[in-house]
Amino acid sequence: MAANSPNSRSTIMPAMRYRDANAAIAWLCNVFGFERHAEYPGPNNSVGHAELTLGGGMIMLGSEKDDAYGRGFKTPADVGNVETRSVYVLVTDADAVYARVKAAGGRIVRELQNTDYGSREFTVKDPEGHSWSVGTYDPWASHS
Repeated sequence: MAANSPNSRSTIMPAMRYRDANAAIAWLCNVFGFERHAEYPGPNNSVGHAELTLGGGMIMLGSEKDDAYGRGFKTPADVGNVETRSVYVLVTDADAVYARVKAAGGRIVRELQNTDYGSREFTVKDPEGHSWSVGTYDPWASHS
């Protein structure tokens, strides 16, 4: 449940690849509260393309593909568990999401904490090693 209006629309949408996109979708929906906006199946029970929403934001994701474009993407596990990006998820109750992450066995890499800039947040690795920071900091509200 993002603090921003669900009627607003995101203009930047992270797009991610997963080895098991079906499991990733279930985890993201159950743990963070994303909702399925659209899902297009791929071959062999894969996900060709999926769109998940949370408040006014959206992410897109799909299964890994062995084609010219798809070979340009690696999961953190493919590259020594390092990343060059992270996703920030704005929520109204970071403690509730933290509890769901812990109950789902999520790997917390930064414990729930209050920050100097007024957020309550934590960072978790999803089951395939992608980093997700979750917190209450709303930069739109903080700089208006």
